[in-house]
Amino acid sequence: MPGFANALLILAAVVLIVARQLKPQRMTGSQRWWLAPAVLAYIGARGSGLIDPHHQAESIALLVCEVLAGLLIGAAWARTSHIWAEPDGSIWSRGTRATAAVWGIGIATRLGLMGVGLLLGIRQGSGALLLALAASLLVRAGLLELRARPLRPAQAIPSGVR
Repeated sequence: MPGFANALLILAAVVLIVARQLKPQRMTGSQRWWLAPAVLAYIGARGSGLIDPHHQAESIALLVCEVLAGLLIGAAWARTSHIWAEPDGSIWSRGTRATAAVWGIGIATRLGLMGVGLLLGIRQGSGALLLALAASLLVRAGLLELRARPLRPAQAIPSGVR
């Protein structure tokens, strides 16, 4: 039952994240946009079961594929998000229908990679999933910040500083 409960929790989290991404969100412009993905990556890397000791080469290859998929999904996620500036200068973002499709493709990709791992007899813990999620979040946040930069009002240069 714990495996089933974990699956339900993961599914509920994904539904919550997708629903949240489809609603407008104010972008704060924080310089710490990378912090949450870094914490997730740290937790994922420190977790047990990241590499199967009986299938090291295959396990590493699967982990690399998982992280690469996360990077690509994060880039597509950022690309399909709509960004705009309000008259008060605040920057907002919202996912589109294409964003929801990217999430669906991402879930299918991760399930496919898990299936490949199972077929090869590779036992991986949740660390690989956390690393891939961290990669997705990092790329998404970074690309959204880059896309929002031209929309932000120019900072006033203090007198005497050039």
